[in-house]
This record gives sequence, structure tokens and C-alpha cells, in this order.
Amino acid sequence: MDKRGKLLVISGPSGVGKSTVISCLMSMMSNLEFSVSATTRAPRPGETEGVDYFFVSRERFDEMVVNNELLEHATFVGNSYGTPRSQVEARLAAGINVILDIEVQGAGQVKALMPEAVTVFLAPPSLEALEARLRGRGTETEEVIRGRMETAAQQMELAPTYDHTVVNDDFHRAAEEIRSILEA
Repeated sequence: MDKRGKLLVISGPSGVGKSTVISCLMSMMSNLEFSVSATTRAPRPGETEGVDYFFVSRERFDEMVVNNELLEHATFVGNSYGTPRSQVEARLAAGINVILDIEVQGAGQVKALMPEAVTVFLAPPSLEALEARLRGRGTETEEVIRGRMETAAQQMELAPTYDHTVVNDDFHRAAEEIRSILEA
């Protein structure tokens, strides 16, 4: 197979529905694989090595950063996360499309390293709709919701730096729009 796969990067605020849209998109496209990230955090019950994450030590993660083995990386709440370059590049070379679900800062890192990557910012219909969704989950404290909303407002300002912005007002419609972008 001569045709190289496409790299699709999806970012957006917490609670915008990235996982739901990605699941729908993957059910629509047979030639699309999700990239598994590396992390320094411990596995949670039910998580599988190589399926949910590649669980690595802090030392190994730091080596991966120094040796440019990651397309992007970031640290959250004391744990580091990153996208292994070899996994992505092997799939792309085999003609397989790869999707990354990563934070806004990671999307910028990937675009700098791989300008051919297609970046999509998944946006809520409004910040009010996003807040309602976060509150509807019933899983976060008021303080966490406020923090997520402040971060979401900052992230929304970066949407114009992406190749495309897709509003998630309906997850199936949003997935269809992203599929159209990838197939164009």
C-alpha cells in the first residue's frame, strides 16, 4: 500500500463530548485507529496495558522525552502523558488513519512536528451548554466545574489555530462532519 494514512488530532474542552464523538466516528470508518498514549500514572481497575495506555515509569517517560520518542507530552496532576511517535508513524506508513484525542497544548506540539496533521477543535454550542453538561454529570464539585469552565474559555480562544472547528451540538452530526473533513 503506497498511500500514507492521515493523522487526525481532536481537542476541545473537558465535557465537550470528545470520547462520544470519537467512538461514533470510529464506528463509521474502518480505516481509523485510536492512538494509545503513554502515562506515568498507575493503571486503574479494568485498564489494560497497550489498550488503555502504555504504563511506564517516570524514568522511562523522561527517556522518551529526551530521545524524541513522543509526538507530544504534558503533565497533569503529577502524572505525565504522551503520544508514542513510533506507534503513530508505523500506522500512518501502513496507510492507516490515526486519531489522537489530546489536550490543546499537545495539538500544537503535534502540528509543529507533523504539519500535515489535520487538527479539529471540538467546540460546545456555547459555554453555557458546556457548563450545563458538566453539571448534569453530577460528578464534579463546584470548584472543579469553575476551574473547567475557566480552562474551557481559554481553550476556546485557541480554536482559530486549528484547521477546523466542529460544534458538537449533536454527536452523530459532529462525527459525520469530521469524517467529511478527513475524507476530503
